[in-house]
Amino acid sequence: MALANIQDKARVVIIGGGVIGCSVAYHLTKLGWKDVVLLERKELTSGTTWHAAGLIAQLRATANMTRLAKYSQELYGTLEDETGVATGFKRVGAITVALTEDRKEELFRQSAMARAFGVEIEEISPAEIGERYPHVNLDGVTAGVYLPKDGQGDPGNIALSLARGATKRGAKIHSRTKVTGMRKQGSRITAVSWQSEDGDQGEIACDMVVNCAGMWARDVGKMAGVNVPLHACEHYYIVTDSVPQLGDLPVLRVPDECAYYKEDAGKILLGMFEPKAKPWGMEGIPDSFEFDELPPDFEHFEPILEMAINRLPLLGQTGIHTFFNGPESFTPDDAYHLGLAPGMDNVWVAAGFNSIGIQSAGGAGMALAQWMEDGEKPFDLGDVDIARMQPFQGNKTYLTERVSETLGLLYADHYPFRQKATSRGIRRSPLHEHLARNGAVFGELAGWERANWFANDGQKPEYEYSWKRPNWFDNAKAEHLAIRTGVGLYDMSSFGKIRVEGPDATAFLNHVSGGEMDVPVGKIVYTQFLNARGGIEADVTITRLSELAYLVVTPAATRLADETWMRRHVDDHMVVITDVTAGEAVLAVMGPKSRDLLASVSPNDFSNAANPFGTAQEIEIGMGIARAHRVSYVGELGWEIYVSTDMAAHVFETLLAAGEGHGLKLCGLHMMDGCRIEKGFRHFGHDITCEDHVLEAGLGFAVKTDKSDFFGRDAVLAKRESGLTRRIVQFRLNDPEPLLFHNEPILRDGKIVGHLTSGAYGHHLGAAVGMGYIGCAGETSGDILASSYSIDVAGTVVGAQASLHPFCDPSGDRMKS
Repeated sequence: MALANIQDKARVVIIGGGVIGCSVAYHLTKLGWKDVVLLERKELTSGTTWHAAGLIAQLRATANMTRLAKYSQELYGTLEDETGVATGFKRVGAITVALTEDRKEELFRQSAMARAFGVEIEEISPAEIGERYPHVNLDGVTAGVYLPKDGQGDPGNIALSLARGATKRGAKIHSRTKVTGMRKQGSRITAVSWQSEDGDQGEIACDMVVNCAGMWARDVGKMAGVNVPLHACEHYYIVTDSVPQLGDLPVLRVPDECAYYKEDAGKILLGMFEPKAKPWGMEGIPDSFEFDELPPDFEHFEPILEMAINRLPLLGQTGIHTFFNGPESFTPDDAYHLGLAPGMDNVWVAAGFNSIGIQSAGGAGMALAQWMEDGEKPFDLGDVDIARMQPFQGNKTYLTERVSETLGLLYADHYPFRQKATSRGIRRSPLHEHLARNGAVFGELAGWERANWFANDGQKPEYEYSWKRPNWFDNAKAEHLAIRTGVGLYDMSSFGKIRVEGPDATAFLNHVSGGEMDVPVGKIVYTQFLNARGGIEADVTITRLSELAYLVVTPAATRLADETWMRRHVDDHMVVITDVTAGEAVLAVMGPKSRDLLASVSPNDFSNAANPFGTAQEIEIGMGIARAHRVSYVGELGWEIYVSTDMAAHVFETLLAAGEGHGLKLCGLHMMDGCRIEKGFRHFGHDITCEDHVLEAGLGFAVKTDKSDFFGRDAVLAKRESGLTRRIVQFRLNDPEPLLFHNEPILRDGKIVGHLTSGAYGHHLGAAVGMGYIGCAGETSGDILASSYSIDVAGTVVGAQASLHPFCDPSGDRMKS
């Protein structure tokens, strides 16, 4: 597809001609974009796409990822008619098999989730598995699920079909044309340099750049000054000789044996996702790489092949036609990278598809194209937004170790609270060793080691994963009840802290947030950053430190995204925005006895008169100084103590020593999640996202529409005028035994009406608690609560009580006492 006379100007340059790049070009031109140029270093599909297995599944881990996967499947079903290029797409169905009770629980929870997402699925018995896949050995099989509309296709031809659709609408595709550099001006790329294999070279001035470079995306990102954390791993499959009378078969997945099976033109393709993968390309990818295979490593594949021959005995009677080893790119969290890159205004990324590029490409291309067209996300893409990646995650040593694990995690048990085992210990609170010595068991988020729970004396300080009550259930209960009845101490140092200062700080924050920022020094404001639709882009607290300076506190995982949002909306405001997260530790002292504990270590006044809820004050504590913020995410009287990292250990030791006389208990962040859900506090990324209107999320109290214009104000006023069409509701199970996590279907009068956005165990309430949205157009609160509600937990329908107010302390008196 190489074309002569490459133009010198384009609206957008897409780098990379795999299935993702072709999909972005296809969808941009479908939206009417002209001057779309795609540059491919070799030939289209020559990196990873050509050797992909071509599995096309619908169900993903979240509602929006499922939406994108379903779109891909529907698109591929119509592409051939549109473009004339056969895609090989056919709906053969798919079966996933469980060999353990834990995997059965996982599959049945996924099945319930699929029903909430509108995906056709069926739980099937071992006998029914045998009926649909007669070649499988059913020894050890406990259950399975069947998705009749899942499919498979020809990866290379799907990409070529997308490319044909794009060129028919005017896109220009240039193969054997390598991007060699970019011209940068401020936060924009103004031109892309290229060189063809025959020695021609030039530059394309452009309005936008899209990095779809697959395994090369990290290096291409560096050209633009953009962090794209991904790394290639070896990925193996074999293709058998022809099997007589094999017939059409569904795709078969046996994750407990790390294997998948696909019928391919009368042969069986057996692929694997082994627990410990082999990273590849640590010294760089050879410039000559094109449709290449890697050296075979039969010893690496052999253990899974042995299990596969037992599971599918016909493999032992059939020769191997092809033993394939090819590289694919993987990311630190097994989610792909999509969106506008932090730090840049016109550099977009679509890369790192973790072996699901074919099933994701259609939806990812559609979503990115719509985002580029509108200037804002079409719906919540937080799971894959490139802004979730932390700067350190582009480190090669980190990536090499992490991706050796993430490949295998695709087929590992997806237990709740499962922690990554590799690339740990990178970001540590200044209190890390103090917490560890006191029994802390750490989890990792955004690279931060965070104390999630505390082991008792003699208890093994490690996670034992389960879908039932985990080994730390009673530990979290004791911590939870300490917060509710006494006093607890936990480390919040990982939360993001962004300082905003300058002569226009007040005006800027009033422009970017829904709350009123023109408040007295020391006042703390809970607020949201809204988009033009009234959706929530960030959920933060903002403390006024002085006349010209504020501190914005964000969740740890969204610190970069929230900072990026502010920077993109500075306009002509005279402000300086600085990440100061590492400069201060934060110790939360929470519970009815928290005032007594602080009074024993500080001469300052913590009374309501001197330090009411929602205010901060400078304090002495022990022999140090700190800043005490009277706020709470657990719904109790308490303070967050901000102390410079050099004095953090002293303050911790002071509180711990004094706490012996007050029954102080060290607590972890699992406790915080259980307490916050009892109180009905929203969790950003779950309960509130960019597509959840702030009023429907029940956060209208935090939006002050009587102030000067701010982002999202018109959408808030419009919703107040038109009324709510959905509302977030809190649910408490009537049965104290089942656990809730998220995505469980909500049934209203016996019919599915939504799914839980988050769930946790409410130890104070004595049952699992969840939150989720239900439709309510034209309904009063009484209408909503008059219905009967239940939650589908892995196929078992459990009755639930619904509430539009927090089950725990609905008046908020405990926090403000």
